[in-house]
Amino acid sequence: MRGGGKKNASNVEPLRATRPCAECGRPSVREHYPFCSERCRNVDLNRWLSGSYAIPVADDESKADDEDER
Repeated sequence: MRGGGKKNASNVEPLRATRPCAECGRPSVREHYPFCSERCRNVDLNRWLSGSYAIPVADDESKADDEDER
């Protein structure tokens, strides 16, 4: 490798654009993406595990129609 093998950090293009932390709004960092820190990552995980977040489920209307016909 020429030049000692080190790359100048200012010449390295990030894989994705920096976005605000999903929890607090500070700039996210690569090792905790999309969060800015391990703390924000853990806060979000706790919300999922405690049931604060939920994915809405739509009732299947075709099943309801089948039951009405019986």
